[in-house]
Amino acid sequence: HRLRQFKLVKMVQERVTMVHCGLWCTLVTRTFVPSDLAADVIINVGDSKFYLHKFPLLSKSGRLQKLVGSTDEEIDMHEIPGGSTAFEICAKFCYGMTVTLNAHNVVSVYCAADFLEMHETVDKGNLVYKLSVFINSSIFRSWKDSIIVLQSTRYMSSSSETPKLVNLCINSIASKASVDVSKVDWSYTYNRGKLPEEIEPVNELNGGLRSRMVPKDWWVEDLAELEVGLYKQVLVSIKSKGLVGNEVIGEALKAFALRRLPGFNRCIVHSGDVLKARSVVDIIARLLPLEKGCVSCDFLLKLLKMAVLVDSGEMVRRELVKRVGQQLEEATVQDLLVRVKEGDGKTEGMIYDVNIVHEVVKEFVDQGQIGEFEDEDHEIQETGRTGGGILSEASKLMVAKLVDGYLTEISKDPNLPLGMFVDLVEMVSGFPRPAHDGLYRAIDMYLKAHPEITKSERKRLCRLMDCKKLSVDACAHAVQNERLPMRVVVQVLFFEQARATTSSGSSTPDLPKSMKALNVPNGRPATAPEDDWDGVATAEELKALKEELAALRLRNPGPTSTVSDKASVPRAKGLLSTRKIFSKIWSSKGGARENSGSDSSESLGSANPDEGKLTPSRKGRYSVS
Repeated sequence: HRLRQFKLVKMVQERVTMVHCGLWCTLVTRTFVPSDLAADVIINVGDSKFYLHKFPLLSKSGRLQKLVGSTDEEIDMHEIPGGSTAFEICAKFCYGMTVTLNAHNVVSVYCAADFLEMHETVDKGNLVYKLSVFINSSIFRSWKDSIIVLQSTRYMSSSSETPKLVNLCINSIASKASVDVSKVDWSYTYNRGKLPEEIEPVNELNGGLRSRMVPKDWWVEDLAELEVGLYKQVLVSIKSKGLVGNEVIGEALKAFALRRLPGFNRCIVHSGDVLKARSVVDIIARLLPLEKGCVSCDFLLKLLKMAVLVDSGEMVRRELVKRVGQQLEEATVQDLLVRVKEGDGKTEGMIYDVNIVHEVVKEFVDQGQIGEFEDEDHEIQETGRTGGGILSEASKLMVAKLVDGYLTEISKDPNLPLGMFVDLVEMVSGFPRPAHDGLYRAIDMYLKAHPEITKSERKRLCRLMDCKKLSVDACAHAVQNERLPMRVVVQVLFFEQARATTSSGSSTPDLPKSMKALNVPNGRPATAPEDDWDGVATAEELKALKEELAALRLRNPGPTSTVSDKASVPRAKGLLSTRKIFSKIWSSKGGARENSGSDSSESLGSANPDEGKLTPSRKGRYSVS
């Protein structure tokens, strides 16, 4: 009869507000069971008091059997997982009342029941067993409920059952994320744009059921809601199953970064979020797939910028530099503009962090060298690059242009050291550059922003470019550029004249040795440096040089035209005049010791080293334009 009473009674809650000295005090909740029998046990959980009966509680709870004696007692159970809400559900179950369970409260109730030792050894069909059945048969069958349950486990860290529940949730979620997309028949969140091949017309089939193509990355947005530690465990589990492509893993990491780093696209981190952001960046960097191209270079560079902002560890930073270097040809100039972090002593006063870009470019160059070394040993390992790891010529060309554009931007910084500029140029000096216009623009920009540099620094800077590879427009600009040293202007004028004569099919005069010394690649010292020639050319000097060279331009009907000895004499005199002017220019600058007739093989218009020499015996039959 009493058992029947315990099963039929209803629990009533009464809130009693205690007032003391006119102040509101702690709100106390009294929970009691109206019954013919008076409550014989009081259980305190947090701010709540539960007035209950021993018999129904002791029949289900092993812990209460140990704590409750034969006399009236008051027991404190403040440490129970889930607090008063979870304990109330467990108490209702003990009284045989119907309880409501869902994905939001099942974990807390499960941990509370385990804390109360409501196991099968105490009573058959006890609460822990029934909760286990509910979780496996209902919760884990739902994609979104599984994620909700996993999220709620982080609030139950004190329970011994939490790790078990976490593992079950992770396995359930990873299994669903790894199934073939044709078998996905549950709801999911997806606000991302589909790939063109994933777009399919919606058809009415099977009595109104709509067929649709599920995107491969259908699960990435739902998982992005997980806490960082749980997200890492789930993604590791998904990757370990080996059923999801690396491209999808890359999309998942991108979605997680956008969800957990609000300022990711703008590379902004608020001061109060630095620790949280650092944790997210570190996790993403460690979870990046090894395969190249799984994430874009743009995403990697943004991640690298964030790592700089939040001061990630050296290992994380180094890993991101390596990943960016492997696909640097995909980057843009704006991607490479990494702002200097405040307080960085290495780049103090500078606008951009050039050191980190230097590391990225070095990584790219090293990848090519490693590939070439492996090719020589016939042991090439696949790295995703053309030729099994060897940098393609197209990749080198794109990176060279990228570096030129980057140098043009950072050259505007008045605090940029010359050494950093030169190091970046020299690092890609071996890469093919059909034209040096981009490098010329960068050098000119640096000269404009740093007018205080010395003659030797100006000379060192200008040696980085090859005047022979300047376009007509670049030459036209260079010969009027008052920021360039005189020797560079003369060199450009000479090659402009040489190009004009070569295009008409005629042979051209050899470059004097002293001028050849100007055209030394890779910044090696000139053979005959003259300090006067390192000075900046004045407007009058530039005008005089252009007028002298313009007066020497002679037209030739064509390379196959035959010219009599009598007609060739004026052309020979013109050639002698050209050589005399250059010799006179060099002599006036202290270079008269050089022989104006060069025996070098660097003649622009002649394949024969001796063809350009003028001697009395050949003067009458040397045809020039």
